[in-house]
Formats: sequence, structure tokens, C-alpha cells
Amino acid sequence: MGNTDRAELQRIADLVETNRERLQNIESQVVRLEEVRQEQARAIMALKAIPESGANDAMIPLGGGVQIIADIPSEGGAVIDIGSGIQAEKTREEALELLSSRNEELIRLMDSLKSEFDDTEKLVIELASQFNEGIDELQAEESESTDSTTQESENRPRRRRRKRGTEFTLDD
Repeated sequence: MGNTDRAELQRIADLVETNRERLQNIESQVVRLEEVRQEQARAIMALKAIPESGANDAMIPLGGGVQIIADIPSEGGAVIDIGSGIQAEKTREEALELLSSRNEELIRLMDSLKSEFDDTEKLVIELASQFNEGIDELQAEESESTDSTTQESENRPRRRRRKRGTEFTLDD
């Protein structure tokens, strides 16, 4: 394997890392969307819990464990965010329909993200396997070149080197 193969292995390693980061991003998006979906599901349950005749002394959560007691008239509506920070008063039925359609949209989006996650995960597995195969080939070629180098050195007759002044002469 030459330098181009090493470059290819580096490119594959970079792709694996990029796609792993992408997997983490997709996973965090799915988690955030699930939190929003659950919040909307709780709002749907709360709206459905209000009787058509209204409610007296209903406890309405404000957050942080704080609730306010209020009377809800039978024709009382709900103020709902309709996008871009704009809020509108809707009937409870309209609010339920809007929240339900938003939840269905969130579920479709989450399914799409999960599908993208699965596809990306398969790609990461394929790239990692290509990388591992490339590394194995590279190591095999390096060990072959090391073996041939040692065989060449073993086949050459070695000359003995003598230090200066240690050679025998006829005078000895």
C-alpha cells in the first residue's frame, strides 16, 4: 500500500468521524423533539381534562411547582403560540386540533430523523469496516516488506570487520 492508500485510509477515517458527529447531532435533535412532543401531549391531556361546562377553582400550573387557582368558563378558550412568538386566542377544540396536528408533524419529523440516523449508522459501519480492511492490508504489506528485508540481509554473506591494529601480520 502506497501513500495514496494511506491518504485513502485517512479520508475514510475522516468520513467515519464526520458521520459519527452527524449521528450525535441527529440523536440530540430527536431528544429535543421528543421533549417538545411530550410537552404538547401534556397540554392536550390538560385541555381534554377541562369539562365542557367549565371548571371552578382549577389549578393551572405556571411552572417551577407553582400553580394558580382560577375559574374556567364553559366557553373559555386557550391562548396558543401560532408561530414566530405570536399568540392567538382559540377555542379549546381549536387548540386541541392545532396541538394534535403539531404532534403528528413532530412524529413524522422524528421518524424521518430516525430513518436518517439508521442510514448514517449503516454508512459508518461500512466505512469502519473498509477502514479496518485497509489497515489489515497495510499491516500485511508492511510485514511482508519487513520479512523480505530480513531475508535479503540473511542471504548476504557478512564480512567480518576488524578493528585497526588487531590484524595479524607475517611478523607475528
